[in-house]
Order: sequence, then C-alpha cells, then structure tokens
Amino acid sequence: MSSPRQILVIVHQATSSPGLVGEQLRSRDYQLDIRCPALGDGLPATMAQHEGAIVFGGPMSANDDDTLPFIRTELDWVNLAVASGKPYLGICLGAQLLARVLGARVSPHPQGQREIGYYDLLPTPTGGPYFTQPMTVYQWHHEGFELPSGAVHLATGTTFPHQAFQYGDTALGLQFHPEITTPLMTDWTTRGADQLTLPGAHPRDRHLADHQRYSSQVERWLDGFLSLWLGSAEWARSQSA
Repeated sequence: MSSPRQILVIVHQATSSPGLVGEQLRSRDYQLDIRCPALGDGLPATMAQHEGAIVFGGPMSANDDDTLPFIRTELDWVNLAVASGKPYLGICLGAQLLARVLGARVSPHPQGQREIGYYDLLPTPTGGPYFTQPMTVYQWHHEGFELPSGAVHLATGTTFPHQAFQYGDTALGLQFHPEITTPLMTDWTTRGADQLTLPGAHPRDRHLADHQRYSSQVERWLDGFLSLWLGSAEWARSQSA
C-alpha cells in the first residue's frame, strides 16, 4: 500500500487554518502535515516525505528574526525547502519570508497604508499561466516585499505593487489570501476589529459583502492555480530530461 501524499503546512497561531487551500488539497487526496513552529513544532530536515510545502500568514513580521526565534528557524528552513526543488507556496507572511530568503526587502507601506479587505489584482505581462485575468482578492497586511533578484513578477496591485512572484520553477509567493472562507473572515474581522479603521482598511460589512461578490471567482482560480503549482516539479523535471 502506497504512503499518503503529504503537503507540509506551516501556520503561525493556534487559531490558524489552511481554509479553502486545505479543502482543495484534501479533495485531491493530499494529507496535510500541519505544523506551528511558533508553538514549538519542529520542521523536517528534508522534504523527502512531502510533495510540497505551504507557509501561511500571521501577525508577525518576516523581519522579527531577532526577537522571535521561530522566524529565524523558518527563514533557514524556507531556504532548504526551495533548494529541494519541491513546490513551495508562500502566502502573505510566507511570501515575505521567501522574499527575504532571496535577498529582497520586506517593509511597511511608505505612507502607512494597509490592505485589509478585497482589492483589485492585475496580471503582469509575465503573469501567465498562473495569472491570466484581473481578480479582486482578499488581503490582510501592512508590509509588502520588493521583487527578489531573479524572480518573475506575476501580479500587481495599486497600493502594494508586488502581489505575486515566481522564483525558479517551483517556488511561488502570494501577498494575498486565497484561503479565506466565510468562517475565517468572521474570525479575523472579530479578533482584528481594531485594524479595520486603519488607513486603507475596509469596514467589516464591506469585507462580508465583497466576499459574497468575489469569492467564487477566486475559488475557481485557486483550483487551477493549485493544479499548476503541484505539477511544477514534474514539469521542471521534464524540461531537464
């Protein structure tokens, strides 16, 4: 009997959930190996037992490695994961960690703006096949990342111009949150209610209304995106054969 196909999932709080991303991976018969280094969970020394890795978001910064030891641990581990050639996906903090590992700067918006709610996203000329049409996507962040040297810019936005990038064949970073579901949004806007009046943020009722309006398009996009991402290592091997 073959072993189950595992995806390593890194989260950053006890209340974190892989949301819609987790649902779509499980529907493909992947088993999720969920670990939270912030709570003391260890990370594997190799990617041999996993088909890929996803690092989700959190309220901490990718620059907190001097004050939060687990951020330093994750930065070192992301380097290992990318070097393995297995598919790596960073979402929000996970993308910022990837950007830092690749030598790019992660910092707040120069005018103190936030993206908290749904915001427009546009493919770049090099965005295909992952991004082929405009979307409106869910965001929750006050920091952004520069485009790492050697990375391909896939999608852009107005407030934070670097919304998605690819490094090599198998590593991708997304600034936005395709995993968002109604229960997650309800939880985030309740626990983070104090942030909804910050510059650039949207009020809670707009979050919920926009989710009804835009979530089905994002869900369809995510289904195709995950298929491409999961197949990226196989495609890379075929090109080098």
